[in-house]
Amino acid sequence: MNKLFTALKQKLFNKDASAIISELYNLLDNDRIVLASSLSIEDQVLTHMVCSVSKKPRIFTLDTGRLFQETYDTMEKTMNRYGFRYEIVVPDSKELESIVSKYGPNLFYQSVELRKLCCKVRKVNPLKRILVTADVWICGLRREQSQTRTDIQPIEWDDTNGIVKINPIFDWAENEVWAFIRKYEIPYNPLQYKGFRSIGCLPCTRAIGQSDNIRDGRWWWESPEHKECGLHKR
Repeated sequence: MNKLFTALKQKLFNKDASAIISELYNLLDNDRIVLASSLSIEDQVLTHMVCSVSKKPRIFTLDTGRLFQETYDTMEKTMNRYGFRYEIVVPDSKELESIVSKYGPNLFYQSVELRKLCCKVRKVNPLKRILVTADVWICGLRREQSQTRTDIQPIEWDDTNGIVKINPIFDWAENEVWAFIRKYEIPYNPLQYKGFRSIGCLPCTRAIGQSDNIRDGRWWWESPEHKECGLHKR
């Protein structure tokens, strides 16, 4: 842990989400703050908050090459609404060629290990490339999302990536996220209204019911304790 983490924890820990975002961008060089967006409703909320306080926000998305068309359409609508450009981060072509050639295009269905390898090449390694350019990483994680996230804090030290990690809406319920979306008429992925309550890559995401856990549609063939891609290793 470093001095920046300690300072931000003291200043921001008991603030609400909007205050965390506002004070964060007042305290630090905006170029050293990045918002990670998967175009989820959580990340759309944070995009709205960030664009409300920063004229030139750094918002990045990991284009795995296997996303839904609706995700790309939401990306376009969001850029047009807020007047910024996403930093698009893609997998290393040689790494990707290697695993697909060796294991096939649907390797993620074969085992948990190969699914995590696919996530590592398509998501984790590209993430590392962009995080080295920042001091603070803002995320849309919420405690309600899964059993692997029930103890997240608003300000954390990400030891894996050596960076301060901010989770402004960590304690929001899903209905609070939707209320914010509707209040400010924020663009969102239309798949959300078709049962896709957590959206990742097309082959690894399916629709679920309202009574299911939010991330039950992600890697549905695996047990709940495995349902992380490695981006949020804690």
